[in-house]
Amino acid sequence: MTVTVRDLIAKHGGLSVSVANLADDADLYAAGLSSFASVQLMLAIEETFDIEFPDRMLNRRSFQSIAAISACVDELTSDRKAA
Repeated sequence: MTVTVRDLIAKHGGLSVSVANLADDADLYAAGLSSFASVQLMLAIEETFDIEFPDRMLNRRSFQSIAAISACVDELTSDRKAA
């Protein structure tokens, strides 16, 4: 999943650095992620993983890093894994 998240960040994040050079816990906002890009990224993640971010996850912290995004996606898809 992290590879897919990285690919989506590379495509929609508009970062000033290559995603390949970022650690999973690197601050995406410090790397150039804007509010507009985070919304575009969120929409791409929702479409790719067939999920919807709940209101409680619509915050800067959820999109702070690759690890944070992956944790959100993991939580939102965990019901499918259990089935």
